[in-house]
Amino acid sequence: MKAIRTRYHGPTNTRGSRISAIDGDGNRVSISYNHASNSDNLHEVAAYTLMKKMEWPNELINGGFGHDEYWIMLPRERHVPPFYEVFFKTLTHD
Repeated sequence: MKAIRTRYHGPTNTRGSRISAIDGDGNRVSISYNHASNSDNLHEVAAYTLMKKMEWPNELINGGFGHDEYWIMLPRERHVPPFYEVFFKTLTHD
């Protein structure tokens, strides 16, 4: 079973705020932090961005611990498209 941790990173002298998503094998993505968006939604976007990158066809359930979010992958039915496909389509049509 795979798990993903998402974490907020504040701005530095060279980079703006961002949220990273990483799994236990070191696979990682980072997305820019959009201050106009809801923080919880951005953590979810980061987790699904990593899933899309790795081509994992699962669903996610999450919980927080401290300032981090942890995401556990759940199997999905084969005939149902991965949620991230639907999720990213809705982001581009807003």
